[in-house]
Amino acid sequence: MNQHQVPRIFSNRRRSLRAQRAAQLSKRGGAASWLYDEMQDDLIERLDFMRHEARKTLLIGHEMRELATVLGKSGKVQAMPELGEEQPITGSDFDLIVSLGRLDTVNDLPGALVHTRGALAPGGLMIAQIVGAGSLTALREIMMAADGDRPAARIHPQIDDRAATALLERAGFAKQVVDTHKLTVRYSSLERLISDLREQALNSALQSPAPYVGKAGLARAHAKFDELREDDGKVTETFQILTLTGWR
Repeated sequence: MNQHQVPRIFSNRRRSLRAQRAAQLSKRGGAASWLYDEMQDDLIERLDFMRHEARKTLLIGHEMRELATVLGKSGKVQAMPELGEEQPITGSDFDLIVSLGRLDTVNDLPGALVHTRGALAPGGLMIAQIVGAGSLTALREIMMAADGDRPAARIHPQIDDRAATALLERAGFAKQVVDTHKLTVRYSSLERLISDLREQALNSALQSPAPYVGKAGLARAHAKFDELREDDGKVTETFQILTLTGWR
């Protein structure tokens, strides 16, 4: 019998390289971090409201120092900026596992969620946040204009709340909750938008890189950006932050 093969949408190598690059830029100082700042602040509020006290926590993802500091006051915290989520997680019996900006670029997302649940202690909590469906609407228009009559895959497939709920159920999580909140960021240049994505490990990790945007394509991209400018000369970009919560 043929074994089911998981589609390889994302490149683990490109995924790792973008995370390493973002970490290096963060150490130098001055790199964008507003998305992870927002995610961490939101998670701190959620955990305080839920009154979930974790003696053993696993943090997965880029730029989680604030969260690690807060959680470290009440228990042991293990931070892993990179993790092969499609393999069983080393260690077990975590009271809390937090994943930021990672699960939207995993090829075998159902398997990754099963491994995450398996690493939780009974009664343990998983919270994962990703950039979900409805994000980067302006950039999508800009890149379609850049490609002209030959559009290429440049932006990752995005997960919506209904799909995320079904995935949590499939992985066996109890009391699963999925919600979304919108973050809008305003840009005066296309270059700043692209830099913000790279500095926060949000640039492409697709298995098949899109073709290079030449001078003509870049000119079309800038023209579209100018077309989207509002009265103050800036373009509004949208980030839908999807939060997946589940218990073991």
